[in-house]
Amino acid sequence: MKTNISFKNINKLAIPALIAGVAEPLLSITDTAIIGNINENATESLAAVGIVGAFISMLIWVFGQIRSAISSIISQYVGANKLDEVKDLPAQAIAIVVLGSVFVLAISYPFAKQIFQFYNASDIVLEYCITYFKIRIFGFPFSLFVFAVFGIFRGLQNTYYPMIIAIIGALLNVFLDIILVYGVEGYIPAMQIEGAAYASIIAQVVMAIIALVLLMKKTPISLKLKLPFHKEVPRLLGMIGNLFIRTIALNAALYFATSYATDYGKEYIAAYTIGINIWLLGAFMIDGYSSAGNILSGKLLGAKSYKLLLELSNKLFKYGLIMGVIIALVGFVFYDFIGQIFTKEIAVLEQFYNVFWIILLMQPINAVTFIFDGMFKGMGEMKYLRNLLILATSLVFIPTLLIFDYYDFKLTAIWIAFTLWMVARGLPLIIKFRSKFLPLAEHD
Repeated sequence: MKTNISFKNINKLAIPALIAGVAEPLLSITDTAIIGNINENATESLAAVGIVGAFISMLIWVFGQIRSAISSIISQYVGANKLDEVKDLPAQAIAIVVLGSVFVLAISYPFAKQIFQFYNASDIVLEYCITYFKIRIFGFPFSLFVFAVFGIFRGLQNTYYPMIIAIIGALLNVFLDIILVYGVEGYIPAMQIEGAAYASIIAQVVMAIIALVLLMKKTPISLKLKLPFHKEVPRLLGMIGNLFIRTIALNAALYFATSYATDYGKEYIAAYTIGINIWLLGAFMIDGYSSAGNILSGKLLGAKSYKLLLELSNKLFKYGLIMGVIIALVGFVFYDFIGQIFTKEIAVLEQFYNVFWIILLMQPINAVTFIFDGMFKGMGEMKYLRNLLILATSLVFIPTLLIFDYYDFKLTAIWIAFTLWMVARGLPLIIKFRSKFLPLAEHD
């Protein structure tokens, strides 16, 4: 059966995936906006949420690669009409990743102080980091379970259920954030930064429960663990391994950025926290089309429909570019208003406004990069993605940051480095894709 890559069908996958993708950064953005407006030590609390958020995002991205790996394999089996042959794989994959997450929780919890000292946190910011982390880290296994289930749904060409789960989680997190951070007079005490952490955990647990129920009730996939291991487990682990190394390289960039921003002072790390959350929100908004590329490219590759695969890349390039430009324009129109959502601290806003324009100009570049990144994941090209990101981080991001930091550009140095890093990640993907599939499409 021919795969439909019409605008309507792409959006049928992309729009729910976009909404689902926005949920994760919304959890962090909600914490950022609400914590930035508390009455006591708002700047220090905002800095702590940013530092801990960077570390937990790193963990989720490293281990959350299960989503892309399992989606790639399942979608290729769907394209080849062999779904029955892969039904036992998801349960084994989920068991592996959840056990891994429990192990990470067990070894990171006792060393919270050392971890955030490594990020240059000190004094009251360090205390807040430890407090926030020691609560929020317990949501980590639930987040990874949800990521794995999202990967299964994506492989089955379904982005609707992940959207439903994500909407419920995001709305619940906003509601709980307001109640637990600020308190309800006479009923619930104001818990401030601890309240934000508890709100995130509760939302993650609820999302995991809904994901489990929908997977069991609405798909042919069983979560009954069977042995021996499926024949695709080695390929799955290979993909996860390559994405694991790739994500360490990605988070090396995030670590350097967070560490340098922290070292510049509390106003700088607070401004950086706002900026990185908006940057991530833009990335996840574009992730809808990246997800459509991930899902459809795996299926088309499995069906050996190279001409359609090339056509898909052209359409997604255009849609992503338009989406990136729209995000940038909206940001410029509401430039001052956006900063004031997160904080009223003049010193923090000054640093944020100095660099926000760079974050907005990056959006079209990010869009194209993330779309081709998603397509390469869908095709199982994890080794190439790994090598490319290692080179982009070591040869572009870090040298750029060091050079501009030397000339005292501070936050501007960080965001120039991020911009060139995204160019170095995206351009080679476009060149490789077209050089590989143009000849194949001609003979399709």
